[in-house]
Amino acid sequence: MILKNNYLLFGNPVNHSKSPIIYQYFSKQTNVKCNYDVKCITKDIFAQTLLDFFSKDGKGANITVPFKEEAYKLANVVTKRALITKSVNVLKKINNKIILGDNTDGIGCIYDLQRLRFIKMNQKILLIGAGGAARGIIPNLLSLNCSIDIVNRTFSTANDLALYFKNFGKIQAINIDKIKILNYHIVINATSSGMSQERNFFLSNMIFYPERTVFYDLYYNDQLTVFLKWYQDYGGMYYSDGIGMLVSQAAYSFYLWNGVFPDVTSVIYKLNKNKKYFLIN
Repeated sequence: MILKNNYLLFGNPVNHSKSPIIYQYFSKQTNVKCNYDVKCITKDIFAQTLLDFFSKDGKGANITVPFKEEAYKLANVVTKRALITKSVNVLKKINNKIILGDNTDGIGCIYDLQRLRFIKMNQKILLIGAGGAARGIIPNLLSLNCSIDIVNRTFSTANDLALYFKNFGKIQAINIDKIKILNYHIVINATSSGMSQERNFFLSNMIFYPERTVFYDLYYNDQLTVFLKWYQDYGGMYYSDGIGMLVSQAAYSFYLWNGVFPDVTSVIYKLNKNKKYFLIN
């Protein structure tokens, strides 16, 4: 066994996170012992707590909502992916003094979509939401020459995001009523409403072709999310929640820390097998 390393997930909330068990599976696969835990923290002490962690025994950290943008500012060096998105979901201590920041959300999303055979080059995507989750995956979707329409409760927020990425590919913000008449290959939910039992704000406006439209929720739950349940009730057959993305982005984090890329599919299967609904593996 390689000597123990110390890793933490910082966020709020994080107590529901499946990340600790994911890294346990990775550790067993690769024979790299990984001491991984979660830290629920408030915004006023996030920066100091993170820096204290790295000044002591901390080797690496994952960052989730609402701290990804602040973590980007705290990193000494960032990867190109992080520079583009201006957010960080993984940090690594280098030479006991440099903190490297990276963003593996987008590459994790693409890895899972390709694993599921949900995405191809040049497809048309409807992206629901214009927050940090959407920002993290847009560059990777555009890298496949896909075109993206963003719809958000507040149009101006979606439009600002589209303008930010306009030089990376074909992307625009649209009004909610416009999605009635358009045909998409993939509809991606990047709003946290997918995690709750509240009705997703856009669903009543959506008309699509269930036999050829894929629905993908970046979020996950032990129950089917409202977003996916609506699609299923409509007759849709091709869908997945974000558990595969979670495992995939964690695998890229693990690779950054240890130089070993773990098997993703077996971990996704283990996490999905106890769910209370059918999900494509």
